[in-house]
Amino acid sequence: MITNLGLFAGEDALARIREEGLTPAMVQVMAGAAGGPKWLVLYHLDRFILPEWMRGRQAPLFLVGSSIGAWRFAALSCNDPEALGRFLDAYVQQRYHGRPTAQEVSEESRKILDRFLQEPQVEAILDHPFLRLNILAARSKWPASSESAPLLGLGLACTFVGNLFRRKALGLFFERALFFHPGRRPPFFEMGGFPIQRIPLAKTNLKSALMASGSIPFVMEGVSEIAGARSGMYRDGGLIDYHLDIPYLGKEDPGLVLYPHYTDRIIPGWLDKRLTWRKPGCKNMSKVLLVCPSRDFIEALPHGKIPDRNDFQIFQGRDRERIAYWKTVVEKSRILAEEFHEVVQSGRIRHIVRPLPCRAGSSPVL
Repeated sequence: MITNLGLFAGEDALARIREEGLTPAMVQVMAGAAGGPKWLVLYHLDRFILPEWMRGRQAPLFLVGSSIGAWRFAALSCNDPEALGRFLDAYVQQRYHGRPTAQEVSEESRKILDRFLQEPQVEAILDHPFLRLNILAARSKWPASSESAPLLGLGLACTFVGNLFRRKALGLFFERALFFHPGRRPPFFEMGGFPIQRIPLAKTNLKSALMASGSIPFVMEGVSEIAGARSGMYRDGGLIDYHLDIPYLGKEDPGLVLYPHYTDRIIPGWLDKRLTWRKPGCKNMSKVLLVCPSRDFIEALPHGKIPDRNDFQIFQGRDRERIAYWKTVVEKSRILAEEFHEVVQSGRIRHIVRPLPCRAGSSPVL
């Protein structure tokens, strides 16, 4: 009996999986959401899918993520079996004295990035035989481009009000930045809905793109002057693409989208977290298979939840407790990998997968 894993699929994916099951060859894209420490509950699922489940693959597999999703996929793309483990260790061990400044968090984040990503790993990502890393960030427009707290606050307040009425209003304050793998354009290259610039990844900009993709306003400093990109201030990709409500694949694309996620809800943008009516478009989700921990699994974890950024405040001055809690969640994530392996290998996924909630209609930016 499967009690720890949730499996939800869009219309086309649901029909195909119920008929054929799921094989690695069917997956054309993998998606990774923003969400900070929430990624820890996916650690062993990530390790199973890449490289074990995909071992021997030759066809391109397009990875697309914002913020921590992009960092996970960067570590997995290093062609180094220890890279994800180094990332995990550095991430879990980060410590702050009191309430850290944006500069302090940015400095710590750069140290984490350096632990698993040096020049040889950057080259390996760009030369990987089949993984094609794509990173989403957001280029800020004035006043959200300012590092001045009052101006940045004004920009985010205006963004929040505009987004409340229509998601497309985000485009007044932010421009989507897609840093794409130079080996091959991804099937979502022509995504619309927001102003966008497309920048090929290179040795000179990959680490900066990752830093920008995870730079949450006020929590971290923005990243400016990224090689190959338009001049400006780049911030967390989750501002627009929190859980990635994007047109991953076209009708003619043969594959599916595998989305290991930490929740059964897809929240389009960071500012939509409390907007319970804001759902992803059914057209964008049509070929998506969402794999996530069940609510029973989450309730059985220590503290009845997965890790999040609030843990730094909850466990302030008690880093040993926080680290022990985070490590326990990582260890328990083995169960998710084991159950995913079992339902796929046995074919039981055909009977377990359920429809993915979405919003009917063709517009991705309502």
